[in-house]
Amino acid sequence: MSSIIRTALLMGGLTGLMLLIGGALGGRGGMFICLILSVLMNFGAYWYSDKIVLSTYHAREVGPESAPEIYGIVRNLAEKDGLPMPKVYVVDMPLANAFATGRDPAHAAVAVTTGITSVLNYDEIEGVIAHELTHVKNRDTLISAMAATLAGVITFLANMAQWALIFGDRDDNGNGNALGALLTAIMAPIAATIIQLAISRGREYDADAGGARLTGRPMALARALSKLEGAAGSTRAKATPSTAHMFIVNPLKGASLANLFSTHPSTQDRIKRLTTMEEGKLL
Repeated sequence: MSSIIRTALLMGGLTGLMLLIGGALGGRGGMFICLILSVLMNFGAYWYSDKIVLSTYHAREVGPESAPEIYGIVRNLAEKDGLPMPKVYVVDMPLANAFATGRDPAHAAVAVTTGITSVLNYDEIEGVIAHELTHVKNRDTLISAMAATLAGVITFLANMAQWALIFGDRDDNGNGNALGALLTAIMAPIAATIIQLAISRGREYDADAGGARLTGRPMALARALSKLEGAAGSTRAKATPSTAHMFIVNPLKGASLANLFSTHPSTQDRIKRLTTMEEGKLL
């Protein structure tokens, strides 16, 4: 499925959820307000979602002087894959992880956490960054950043519905009802996560394979995934559920609801596929 179609499905699906929330909270008037908000939100998400995500994690841009190893790996792999040099960011987070964002390869950014260098060696970090650059090349980053932004807004609106149940008065004349608001408050974040899952999960396999081909070392990425999975289970993550799908490994491992609707395939399965690539030399 092309990135254009996936983007349209994402916008349409999450816009539909917003309209349902608006209807539950304020009837037709609420739906109209949410329709206007969704148009503005989709426009903003397309152009500024990467900046929103980077700002959420207080990511700081680095260069060859401040982060020579990470910057050098990104530059070398981008040149090897024929990609424009993306911006490089570091997130001050002890959890070892990484993500990429940006609406297209010409406006891409790769971010790694400060914890990644204490867990992975050079070859493993290279495998992780190759994975992220494959996301950039496949234009997965636009989908990921937009999903994070839009789902975050929908979760916020669902929280508003919860407060409306507590403090608001409702009538029977099309201005919403308590049952509708209750269902919205419970189901909207789950539905938004399911949409992310449906769009996001398969791209991880493709990015693993593309990253392995780019470096020529599938097992370096496999080792990295294993170590990152272990780190996710032992380090408290300052990640939000709406952005968890962007990271190479689910940073919310251990949270039951996050695992139930995880946007990542099994790390064990990903490692198995990389091992098959190594054994079959399918590079």
